Amino acid sequence: MNITDRFLKYVSYDTQSSETSGKTPSTPGQRVLAEAIVKELKELGLEDVTLDDNCYLMATLPANTSKKVPVIGFVAHLDTSPDMPGKDVKPRIVSYQGGTIVLSEKENIVLSPTMFPELNDYAGQDIIVTDGTTLLGADDKGGVAAIISAMQYFLEHPGIEHGKIRIAFTPDEEIGQGADHFDVEKFGCEWGYTIDGGQIGELEYENFNAAVAKVIFKGLNVHPGTAKNKMVNASLLAMEFASWLPAEQRPEATEGYQGFYHLTAMSGSVEDASLSYIVRDHDRKLFEEKKERLQALVALMNEKHPDSTSLEMRDQYYNMKEIVEPKKHIIDLAFEAMQAVGVAPVVKPIRGGTDGARLSFMGLPCPNIFAGGLNFHGRYEFLPVKSLEKSMETIIKITELLTKQS
Repeated sequence: MNITDRFLKYVSYDTQSSETSGKTPSTPGQRVLAEAIVKELKELGLEDVTLDDNCYLMATLPANTSKKVPVIGFVAHLDTSPDMPGKDVKPRIVSYQGGTIVLSEKENIVLSPTMFPELNDYAGQDIIVTDGTTLLGADDKGGVAAIISAMQYFLEHPGIEHGKIRIAFTPDEEIGQGADHFDVEKFGCEWGYTIDGGQIGELEYENFNAAVAKVIFKGLNVHPGTAKNKMVNASLLAMEFASWLPAEQRPEATEGYQGFYHLTAMSGSVEDASLSYIVRDHDRKLFEEKKERLQALVALMNEKHPDSTSLEMRDQYYNMKEIVEPKKHIIDLAFEAMQAVGVAPVVKPIRGGTDGARLSFMGLPCPNIFAGGLNFHGRYEFLPVKSLEKSMETIIKITELLTKQS
């Protein structure tokens, strides 16, 4: 099976994760795909294929060399984002020659370089698109396909020397739980790479420090006709609080290394209201300052309106840079591999997070490599076939170079 057919097969599975199920995996479709992959890996000839109760799938490509080569791993996730439906995906391959692509004539949904100028970079290539009613699932079924296709390549070319390679596929990365039950000791690698990046060439070893916060407001509801000096409107407290956070530190006003407060949800009545935020910053000191500001504003609100406001906040993950950067050879190896297969490395910070961020702090240094897709989490997601193929080639070349250097 070639890599494109493998990817198209995987996107036929509905693996959208859920933030509300309270289970691992959060949705049954992830296990259905995992079980299909277990069968596929065994048929290919991989060893130590395991799927645990939490839907973490691991397998081994045994070494075929007597050299002492570090054991490395490649990781991707099975789930797709809850932000957009992932069921009944209808992918098609377009020979793109420029201009606008009509995804759905009936719904008047078009993929346009006016809105997405990066589309122009792929003129003359085959790209995989949706019908505009679902996401595509290149995040991260592109990564899954690239890893398994690379393992197939080694099995079909036994003359290429390589050390022991471990691969893993995790559930629920999109809801921030992909590393919750990952057994680093069982995986048994000196380092790894997540194949979960976007456009061709991405090589990332810096990500946001991340926290989630919920600000809860309690009001006092009395009849509005007799409300003077009595009523406390929780919704108005929430509006006042939101106005205190700097507008220039919202996602729509930031880029690069700039952090933000992102209001993700709100609810409100006179009696009760809440604001849900995610807090992000690459710089650990600025990250801590952002959290301190939320605490200070809650205190200020309680000074103005006693016992009205409370804060629930927890850290989600941290910037893997502090773990990976001291082991720079991991990045250098991936950089060299990309160049060797004709890909220009694009080293940049992730304005988000990956399983690799948490895995790095769990003892598995794990930077992130491109899988090739663009416009993740929405109806305009697309995947250039050449980019997917280059992701697979990069995995192969990393392994070859490591063996030669050993």
